[in-house]
Amino acid sequence: MSDLSQHKFTAEDFKEGQVLLFDKPLEWTSFQLVNKVRWLIRSHCNIKKIKVGHAGTLDPLATGLLIICTGKFTKRIEEFMGQEKRYTGTFSLGATTPSYDLETAVDKTYPIDQITDTQIEKATEDFTGDIDQYPPVFSALKKDGKRLYEYARNQEEVEIPSRRVNISYFKITKVAMPEVEFEVACSKGTYIRSLAHDFGKALQSGAHLSSLRRTKIGTFEVENAFDIEAFIQTLPPKKDLS
Repeated sequence: MSDLSQHKFTAEDFKEGQVLLFDKPLEWTSFQLVNKVRWLIRSHCNIKKIKVGHAGTLDPLATGLLIICTGKFTKRIEEFMGQEKRYTGTFSLGATTPSYDLETAVDKTYPIDQITDTQIEKATEDFTGDIDQYPPVFSALKKDGKRLYEYARNQEEVEIPSRRVNISYFKITKVAMPEVEFEVACSKGTYIRSLAHDFGKALQSGAHLSSLRRTKIGTFEVENAFDIEAFIQTLPPKKDLS
C-alpha cells in the first residue's frame, strides 16, 4: 500500500501535481486506468478539467506498476519513462503466437523434449547487456502514421526496424516445462513479449509470454501502489458535476 494511503487529497493537491503509483489490474488498458483516475479526481474534487497521464504503457494482459502523474507533474512523465523497469513473468515454451503473448491464439507448435535446464539458463546470457530487438507487430508503435497492430490485424506486411535496448538483469527463477518463470530488469523501449519470442528461437523452439507483472520503475515499487478502491479512500466525498 502506498505511503499516501492515509493521506486525504484535495483538489489543489492534484492541480499542483502528484505522482501516484497504481497496480494495474489484468485486462485493463493503461488508458482505461488513466481515464478512471481522471474521472475519480474530477467527480470527488469538483474539478472540471485536470491533466492526468501515465509514464509507460502496460499491455492489457500485464499487471503491476503504472505511474500516473497529475497537474503540473505531468511534465515529469518523460523523466519517469526513461527509468529502468523490472518485471516478473512466465514464458510458455513450445508454441508461438502472432502477438508474442496470449492476445492471439497459438499459430505454431514446436518440440520441447530436447530442451534442458542448462540450455535455458545459458540462453539468458544471449539477452543480457545491449541487444537489438524487434518490437512485436502487434504493438502501438507507429509507422507511416499508422499503429503497427492496425497493419497486423489487416494482415498487411510491414517492415519493422530493430531497436537497441539494454537488459541489465535476466534470471530464470523456476522451470516447470513448458513454463519458465523469470525476472528481468531492462531499459525504456524493451518489449518483454519480444524477449519471450526471441528466447524461444534461441532454444531452437518457440515461446510466447503467458504472464507479466511490472514490479518496479526506477525506485518506485508496486508494493507501494494503490488499487482503485484504496485510492478512492484518499479522496473527498464524491460531488455531482452535472
